[in-house]
Amino acid sequence: MLNEGATLRNRYKILSPIGEGGMGSVYLAEDLRLEGRKCAVKAVRIDPTASGTVIEQLQHQFRHEASILARLDHPNLPKVSDYFTENTLDYLVMDYVPGKDLKELMDEARRSGKILSEFEVLNWARQLCDALSYMHTQETPVLHRDIKPSNIRLAPSGIIKLVDFGLVKLVGKDDSRTITVLQGRGTAAYTPLEQYGEDDTHTDARSDIYSLGATLYHLLTNQAPAEAKQRFLRPAALLPMRELNPAIGVTAETAIMQAIAMHPDDRPASMTEFRDRLLGQSEPTHRGKPAETSAAEMVRANAVWIALAVIAVLAGLLVSLP
Repeated sequence: MLNEGATLRNRYKILSPIGEGGMGSVYLAEDLRLEGRKCAVKAVRIDPTASGTVIEQLQHQFRHEASILARLDHPNLPKVSDYFTENTLDYLVMDYVPGKDLKELMDEARRSGKILSEFEVLNWARQLCDALSYMHTQETPVLHRDIKPSNIRLAPSGIIKLVDFGLVKLVGKDDSRTITVLQGRGTAAYTPLEQYGEDDTHTDARSDIYSLGATLYHLLTNQAPAEAKQRFLRPAALLPMRELNPAIGVTAETAIMQAIAMHPDDRPASMTEFRDRLLGQSEPTHRGKPAETSAAEMVRANAVWIALAVIAVLAGLLVSLP
């Protein structure tokens, strides 16, 4: 733990702790070089029992991955502005996002006997899908791997920010190797089965889709979904969302339940596809079966015939007028 008032790199003055987890701690800090700027500093733990060679490799890996994160520029992601190593700890500096996280908002609603509204949650979901789609489609795709209500903050402006890059995974271009910023498994209720264990080479964008779907399930029902390992043994452990909250729309429930399917092939193939299903902008596809043509697509495809029919009807009305 860093003490209040400690200064890192002669620039970042620690003001207070924000949070702590198995892989490190996050602090609110003041940037002494840029007056008035507050930032979040994440201290990444390194196994003190590791050999000097291993520590050197981990620090080299950290610098490489931090440089990738620093290139990300999206309104729903905090900007990574600096990274460095000091006293055997790696540090990641990013924008501080004021406001409450979604777990706090969900807990407040629960204490009042309420559930967050679907309209509000879907607005947040749209922003999160856009941010994750941006990450997944980088030249070096970036997976978050720890999406959960407490890692999503609502800024005073109403903008959602997906924070804590602690478990980010960078996917190699040839898909034959992967690089992980920190070894970690995520949080059980939001973690897909393929992300368990030491060998997580089968994780891809659909793993983040699962975690986001599980997060939305929790926000809209006030109940965390059954863990993937529990569902593997007892599929009925996952309750239908509308059984817990009848106010949820069928479209949202269907999309979210597909997102948290146990097998990745049963989930939407991309974050954009999930967003479109969730917001009712497309019809789902199922394992190689093409989606049925939507009403909007039918109108576009037959626009000429529809226009002629309308003209014919109007002409008939004019002829019938006295």
